[in-house]
Amino acid sequence: MDRVPIAPSPSRDLLRRYASRLPRPLRFLAVGSMGLLTDLSVFTILIGDGTHPLSARVVSLVIATLVTWRLNRAITFDPTGRHQGEEALRYVLVTVTAQGTNYAVFASLVVTAFASFPQGAVLAGAVAGAGLSYGGHRMFSFARRVFPQQIRKPEEVALQ
Repeated sequence: MDRVPIAPSPSRDLLRRYASRLPRPLRFLAVGSMGLLTDLSVFTILIGDGTHPLSARVVSLVIATLVTWRLNRAITFDPTGRHQGEEALRYVLVTVTAQGTNYAVFASLVVTAFASFPQGAVLAGAVAGAGLSYGGHRMFSFARRVFPQQIRKPEEVALQ
């Protein structure tokens, strides 16, 4: 059964048009900053309520990841030609690696050097995972789908 595409909203088109004027790494950093603000806010609220920092960070990372996925999909990366579910699965695979690194750095710091300032450990973890995240999402999660008819044979390339 074919899906009927949903017409994009004018505000989303406007946002995409303005965002496309910026270099992709800058867009990624802007989205990442929104994710980091989400992460820090949720984390701070949860530890303020008495949640252990290690547990609070799991929750804040999940929420921040949902925010960044939607924003990256909307403004950072071009459409991939993939179904949204497939794209989400690819995003999760990259995110598990990047956020795993992020969380490992955070956890090692929050129980040692940053025990009295856990938000500092959140920032350090975010920096540690950012490069992995950008590279993985650019080359895998949001890589354009290539169909077999688009793949050129080596002899065709040699003729050019």
